[in-house]
Amino acid sequence: MEKNKTLKKFEFRNIRQEEAEQAVAIEQTCFPPNEACSEKSMKERIAAAPELFLVAVDKETGRIAGFLNGIATDESAFRDEFFTDIGLYNPNGKNVMLVGLDVLPAYRKQGLGRELVSRYMQRERKKCRQMLVLTCLDSKIKMYEKFGFQDRGIANSAWGGEEWHEMSCTLGTV
Repeated sequence: MEKNKTLKKFEFRNIRQEEAEQAVAIEQTCFPPNEACSEKSMKERIAAAPELFLVAVDKETGRIAGFLNGIATDESAFRDEFFTDIGLYNPNGKNVMLVGLDVLPAYRKQGLGRELVSRYMQRERKKCRQMLVLTCLDSKIKMYEKFGFQDRGIANSAWGGEEWHEMSCTLGTV
């Protein structure tokens, strides 16, 4: 009950073009410089695939509190180019490579990240997507497992000079 009350303060929807600067600032707050998406790549992603950004907007402030975004593709394994090459985007792709879950520090530990992932899964399942794939650091594996993802082991990723795990979640049907 308390969780629902907390989450009712948010509007969940696609990102709007005029919110690109907010998304860039949030990304730079949530990730260290070696891991954060560049301003250029973030703006290209928002321009090309706003329907693959799910934002949580604080209804009181009208500002984005967090978001989850990805790139649709027919590929099934994650590669670093998904972070930087919007040319890999296929609007009809059967899978989505998740490239960022960002929740501002003031909104953490309230279930917002879990809610973003849950709503994103529901939304993409309705679009008949088959799978969500992401990479994460060791410290986040348990969190994503709670969200329904399975650890596939060490990813083929050297993004930010880190060692990543690839995780996936099969969406199935509606």
